[in-house]
Amino acid sequence: MTEFDPKPADRPAGSAPTTGFEFNNPTIINLLYLASYVTGITGIVGVVLAYVWRGEPKAQWEVSHYEYAIRTFWIFLIGMVLGFLLMVALIGFVILPLVSVLVIVRSVMSILKAQKQLPMPNPGSWLV
Repeated sequence: MTEFDPKPADRPAGSAPTTGFEFNNPTIINLLYLASYVTGITGIVGVVLAYVWRGEPKAQWEVSHYEYAIRTFWIFLIGMVLGFLLMVALIGFVILPLVSVLVIVRSVMSILKAQKQLPMPNPGSWLV
């Protein structure tokens, strides 16, 4: 280990540091979630992949990412439905941007952890 390649204390033992951006399964799912703000449909593809890949053999750190990604999708869907329904009472205009920011933050946090091949600390959380 050199001073240019420190091993973080929370990285699993025996895992090699990566150089550059790695397109692992949790990263792909979260990039699809982020792309849904432009395309409108890739979030559905992302949650389908999360459910499919959750059932396949995987690295231990990925398990929490699938639960986190699935929960992120449901937060988005429930938040958007509630936001649109509550637009009549003007509360929806506050809910919609807050849900959008929450989903973006959750997706970026998951990508950052997935790039380091670290598990999500609290995958069952409905917040960040």
